[in-house]
Amino acid sequence: MTQPPQQPPNDPPQGPPPGGFGAPQDPPPGGFGAPQDPPPGGFGAPTPPPADPFGKQPATPPPPATPPPGGYGSPPPPGPPQQQPGYGYPQAPPPQQPGYGFPPGPPQGHGYPTQAAYGYPGQQAHGYPTAPMQPAHPSPQPGGNGPKKFSTQAQIIVAAVVAVALIVGAGVWYASSGGGGDGDKKDEAGSSSGTTGEGKGGKDEKGATGGSGKEKAPANVTSTVGFQLPHPKVTDVTTVAGSWMTDKAYVKTGVNEIVGYDRDQGTKLWTIPLDGQVCAATAHMTKDFKTAIAFEETKRTKTTKYAKCTQVGALDLAAGKLTWSKSVTAATSGDRPVQFDEVTLSGTTVAAGGLEGGAAFDLNTGAERWKPKVSTDGCYDKGYGGGDALAVVRKCGTYDDPQLIIQALNPTTGAPLSSYKMPAGVDYASIVSTKPLVVAADVGDTAGDGSGISDFFSIDAATGKLIIRIPADAEKYAASCRSTKVESCQHLAVGNNRIYLPTEEHDGAGEDYNRTNEIVSFDLTTGKQTGDRADAGDRYTLFPLRMDGDDIIAYKKPPYDKGGEVVSIDGSSFKETVLMRNPGDEAIRDAETSFSSNYAEYRYAEGRLYISETMVSAPRKSSLDDKEYLVVSFRTS
Repeated sequence: MTQPPQQPPNDPPQGPPPGGFGAPQDPPPGGFGAPQDPPPGGFGAPTPPPADPFGKQPATPPPPATPPPGGYGSPPPPGPPQQQPGYGYPQAPPPQQPGYGFPPGPPQGHGYPTQAAYGYPGQQAHGYPTAPMQPAHPSPQPGGNGPKKFSTQAQIIVAAVVAVALIVGAGVWYASSGGGGDGDKKDEAGSSSGTTGEGKGGKDEKGATGGSGKEKAPANVTSTVGFQLPHPKVTDVTTVAGSWMTDKAYVKTGVNEIVGYDRDQGTKLWTIPLDGQVCAATAHMTKDFKTAIAFEETKRTKTTKYAKCTQVGALDLAAGKLTWSKSVTAATSGDRPVQFDEVTLSGTTVAAGGLEGGAAFDLNTGAERWKPKVSTDGCYDKGYGGGDALAVVRKCGTYDDPQLIIQALNPTTGAPLSSYKMPAGVDYASIVSTKPLVVAADVGDTAGDGSGISDFFSIDAATGKLIIRIPADAEKYAASCRSTKVESCQHLAVGNNRIYLPTEEHDGAGEDYNRTNEIVSFDLTTGKQTGDRADAGDRYTLFPLRMDGDDIIAYKKPPYDKGGEVVSIDGSSFKETVLMRNPGDEAIRDAETSFSSNYAEYRYAEGRLYISETMVSAPRKSSLDDKEYLVVSFRTS
């Protein structure tokens, strides 16, 4: 799990790390942030682009493998005859090869673990059948007078046994290898890399349910480009977090504004001007498309580069309106408004948190439900987790010796329903899910990679008792949380009483530099790995986006010569179904992969995928002339 450490929310932001935040490179002609008008058929056209949309040459494929002695097409050197399997059946595997989807044995000196990666159970290499085929003509018996002839009945029996063995062996190989083809050769309805069982819904023997998701594969999963939005023109690091989908619009945070765009064409439908820049947004939204943001009290200027984040507001995304906005004061702040650095939504409660404490408002009216109070024990609400329930990370003690308490709250009154004290050595905690209540933390800074996660805590929200603590080795799992934000975890999902995590990238089978990974799950009651496993496939990497009923929606980051994919993973069988396969044309692929997944928002629903930045910065001098985007989109319908 890799995630750079975060800055304190009220300090002036530092320049992003090289390549961080998807920072733009040199602007194209016409000025940074100006709309880029590609040649006809270029990226952004609502129709399928040609194979060469920007006049660029296709990416250079890797060099061919070294030809055999004598050159390609030359007959191989003679050798002892060997019995070959029938056409279409797998060849015998080389000895001591790892099973499909597992990394090959590591070279010495690279620090790779030598045991089976990520705790997966060992399996026979590739699942090939090990029984040799019966020769068509038996060898002569020693001391005999020539080969014995089989009777007709014996020949029939032997032929039947061989046929059954081959069919079974081929079936095992196909299930283990995911079909053996690359992404373009798979059935467009999906592939079954993890298991071969069909998703029929209901509970399986492990207690998971599946097949209840709303997202279904279209008749043609190949997507076309929807639209793209250029980077806004800014002079410093600027937050543009916040993106939502309604039945009619894709909504995205801009600079001092929220804008609704037509879902397919990208034309502006409406704009909500703001007094200042958005500093926090929640992904939660009501069924009638209402949500919440926090924003700065004034616009930034050349002389005032940093403004205070004191305003909390509610958005009606169906109407394109800011329905209310306000600030609050605390007993310890006098007339000065309290500053916030995050906001969430649960039911009709908007809850905002920060270093000065938390406040809550009625989503529909803006009426205060609670605000920061004087605490005799030095405790304050650092931040909240929303969604199906409401929970808080409450911070007590001193800066050098903090004590974190996780509380389930009554959303209307803010009264604690239960409390759980995090163990010593936890300076920050993030709420992964509120129902069930799951918290992530880096205990004693042992993760070592800035991901904010060394362990997950499954907590009984009714009693405040710890159900199970799940260690999550940062060298094996690739989810991350921003330690200074309570509700910021990404690349994971919670459902079916399980937490779904991507593994870190590792060497795959086949060619050199082939990287891949998997999604696995842990039971939130026992803490044990369930055996669920969805393979990304050769040269792809996979991470969860969200739950869809009992199923998992996940995104596959593509290799250099293909487009990304969106898949649905059945919560019961773990069968993968491809929902979207993006074009592999160079210019389109470059746009799709120009976003850093750690600093981007991915929104998928109803055959539409939107990838957007959460932070942009001023242009930097570079020798590259790559275009940078605020948003790119794809659609299958």
